[in-house]
Amino acid sequence: MSEIRVASRYAKSLLDLAEERGTLEQVKQDMDLFSKTLEQNRDLRLLLRNPIVQHDKKLAILRAVFGGKVSELTEKFFTIITQKNRESALEFIGTEFLSQYNVLRGVQVAEVTTATPLTPELRAEVTKLVREQTGLQQVTLNEKVDEALIGGFILRVGDRQIDDSVRYRLRKLRNEFSKNPYQPLV
Repeated sequence: MSEIRVASRYAKSLLDLAEERGTLEQVKQDMDLFSKTLEQNRDLRLLLRNPIVQHDKKLAILRAVFGGKVSELTEKFFTIITQKNRESALEFIGTEFLSQYNVLRGVQVAEVTTATPLTPELRAEVTKLVREQTGLQQVTLNEKVDEALIGGFILRVGDRQIDDSVRYRLRKLRNEFSKNPYQPLV
């Protein structure tokens, strides 16, 4: 079974259990911390994927890194994952959990890339655009700056992308000019 599929099932189980016990917000904070730590620490990601390192060693490292910082439910979850030899899926479980949490709470996560940092007015305009596109009232914007865009923006909402950047328009123009529909005179 693929890692993504496994991650989806484990994330769903953790989400349901946390909701049932009334600790969903705490577990969400735990998974935020876990995902952020994995994102910033390549060595930890590689360790979790490494089949040579024993499972009890991986659990001991997870406890050393996250012990006291995460809830009891999350610690028990790490124990179950390591007992089932699924540590390599932990990276995907964190991401999938956050995704399923957003769906459950009706939050739309969108990523906007611009050439310069967004002003509050532009941020409000982009948020309004995402609300109109999705119909969801809660929007979380992840902002990135890429000076290579020259101007405009790229907006990613789910699996859709709106590219209204100057770079894209220039590339489109270059392709139009390269076609050259005119025939030279002989």
